[in-house]
Amino acid sequence: MQQPDLPATPDAPLAEHPHLLWGLAMIGFAGPVIFSLSILIADFVVPHHDWIADTISDLGAGKYEFIVDIGIYAYSASLIALAVGAAHAHLGGRGWTTGIYGLILTGLIVFLVGARNEYGDSDQDGVVIHVYLVWALGAAFAIIPWAMSAGAGAIAPILGRICKGVTILWVPLAPVFFFMPDGIDGIYERFLGLLTFAFVVAIAYALRGRSRALAARLRAESADPS
Repeated sequence: MQQPDLPATPDAPLAEHPHLLWGLAMIGFAGPVIFSLSILIADFVVPHHDWIADTISDLGAGKYEFIVDIGIYAYSASLIALAVGAAHAHLGGRGWTTGIYGLILTGLIVFLVGARNEYGDSDQDGVVIHVYLVWALGAAFAIIPWAMSAGAGAIAPILGRICKGVTILWVPLAPVFFFMPDGIDGIYERFLGLLTFAFVVAIAYALRGRSRALAARLRAESADPS
C-alpha cells in the first residue's frame, strides 16, 4: 500500500510539510535567544569582564568558556535549521539557493569558532584559524541576507527589507571592527552580532509564515469536499 507522503514515482511533485517548517523556524528563533542569554550570563559570571571593552571571544576563553560555547553551538544549529527549512520550502531564484548553501556553510563556520577555542588567548596548538573564520563570517553575512531578501519578501515585504537592510549596514560597518579601539570593540562586536540576529530572525519568520499559509490552505482544502 502506497504511503500518502511518499511519491508515487521518482519525478512526482513533493508536498511541503507545515509542521516541519514550523519546527525549523522555532529552532531558528531559539539560536539567537540562547546565544544572547549565554553572553549575558557570561558577562556576569566571568571575573573582571568589561562588556564594552572585551569581545565575545574574550568571554569564550578560559574557565567559563563552556557558557559562551553553548550559545555558539545553539546559533550554529539555528543557521543549519534555517538552511534545511529554506531547502524544504524553496522560495525561488538563485539567490534563495545561494542562501541555502551559505547558511549551511555559515552554520559550520560558527560551530568551528566554538569548537576550535581559538579566541586570541595565545593558543598556539596547531594551526590557528580563528581570524580566517571571522573573515569568512564577514563575507557570508554580506552576501546571504541580500541573496535571500527576495524570497523572504515574498512571504512578507518587511522581511525582505530587513534582509536587504542587514547587508546595507553590514558591508560598510563590519570591516570597521578590525580598526576599533580596544576600549569599545566589545560593544561594537555585539552590535554586529545583533545585525546577524536580525537576518536570522527574518528568515525564521519567513519559514513560519510559509508554514502558517500552507496549514491554512490544507485546512481549507480538507473542509471543501469538492
